[in-house]
Amino acid sequence: QQPPDLLTVMATSIVDDTPVSGTLLLLLLLCILLITTLCLANASHIPGPFFWAGLGPILSYSRFIWSGIGTACNYYNKRYGSMVRVWINGEETLILSKSSAVYHVLKSAHYIARFASKQGLQCIGMDGRGIIFNSDIPLWKKVRTYFAKALTGPGLQRTVGICVSATDRHLERLQEMTDPTGHVDVLNLLRCIVVDISNKLFLRVPLNGQKNVLTMTVILFRRLVSSKELQDVMESLIETKRRIISESETLDDDLDFTSELIFAQNHGELSADDVRQCVLEMVIAAPDTLSISLFFMLMLLKQNPEMEIRIVEEISTLIDKYLTVVDFQNFRVLESFINESMRFHPVVDFTMRKALEDDVIDGTKISKGTNIILNIGLMHKTEFFPKPNEFSLENFDKTVPSRFFQPFGCGPRSCVGKHIAMMMMKAVLVTLLSRYSVCPRHGNTLSSIRQTNNLSQQPVEDEQSLAMRFIPRQMTTT
Repeated sequence: QQPPDLLTVMATSIVDDTPVSGTLLLLLLLCILLITTLCLANASHIPGPFFWAGLGPILSYSRFIWSGIGTACNYYNKRYGSMVRVWINGEETLILSKSSAVYHVLKSAHYIARFASKQGLQCIGMDGRGIIFNSDIPLWKKVRTYFAKALTGPGLQRTVGICVSATDRHLERLQEMTDPTGHVDVLNLLRCIVVDISNKLFLRVPLNGQKNVLTMTVILFRRLVSSKELQDVMESLIETKRRIISESETLDDDLDFTSELIFAQNHGELSADDVRQCVLEMVIAAPDTLSISLFFMLMLLKQNPEMEIRIVEEISTLIDKYLTVVDFQNFRVLESFINESMRFHPVVDFTMRKALEDDVIDGTKISKGTNIILNIGLMHKTEFFPKPNEFSLENFDKTVPSRFFQPFGCGPRSCVGKHIAMMMMKAVLVTLLSRYSVCPRHGNTLSSIRQTNNLSQQPVEDEQSLAMRFIPRQMTTT
């Protein structure tokens, strides 16, 4: 029998492989069709990374996890424009940095809910509780009234004296916090001061040995450990407050924040969990945000010595040596410095919202349920200001329209403590700067120290970055 020739072998091979090749080709075409369908279904006229059959959402979410929310938002806005579509945890999310869009969202009642990871909020006890991330709108509105009462009116009037006395008290004990090289962990000092202020304004319990525990609570909160550790500390302080109330023969005419919440619980208006979370946020939020804001301000002040001279001259003109006669409305240079610090290097440079209704933002249709991130920090550096990328008091030489400057937000979900926060920052800075000039380690600047920008901008807490020397100042007051 003659062996088959080459043409016969090739023909037989092609015939035998045809079913397999056809099946593979068909599967390949189906995959291409499926990918195309998915991409078209998720196509959008809003700029942003491509969907690519689900790869785009994975990559964009990875960037948020890897670099932090604030840093990722800046990347996408700078690359794609002032309105960008991305995906966070599989959910379509818009990042807005144009003032008209940001202002529209802040002012509208359609965006009073916030979005965040449910698991993350549960970890820190904020899922459906408190005021900061609570998206249970009826409960949020109820607890906001207690925050508003504590942060305005008589509470605001007492703030200056409490801030001055607390700052003075800790400065008198500065030597206890000074290391052998003559440096102080200034962030820890600022936290102690603001915790002291918060306690006297909102909690009013004798901390004694618990002050270090409460300061550590701020650090624990910053590191986002289990909420149980935080809640256990707050629960013990609230129980102390309950005991003080029950043993008191008469109540103060001006009830503090915690007392108001305890009485609301007694009348069935709030749960024990609501009380604990609200007190935790009131006592933690101020030390966390304010202390880091003040740290950034001290760094910026030393990088701009001409501003320090102007501020110190203003302080010496407007205060007496006991700081008993102080009208902070007259501190124009100091207020411009604080505003410029919050514009140029804010602690919180974005806020997250969820659309409760269909809407239109700058001509773009927004569907109900859409997640939105307002990149306020980038907005502050791209519009209106004459020197947007420089740290300069000239940026506040003229009145700035509110739509262009939103350090505390505006509208129905603005920061309820914005007025008292400004008062606290002014009082602490005036008291501190009237006594000391604060000097970071040689070479330390805001651009050189390590920082993270996830939920907020913050320094990486190492001894080199946070250490400063306190040099006594000889000041002549009126």
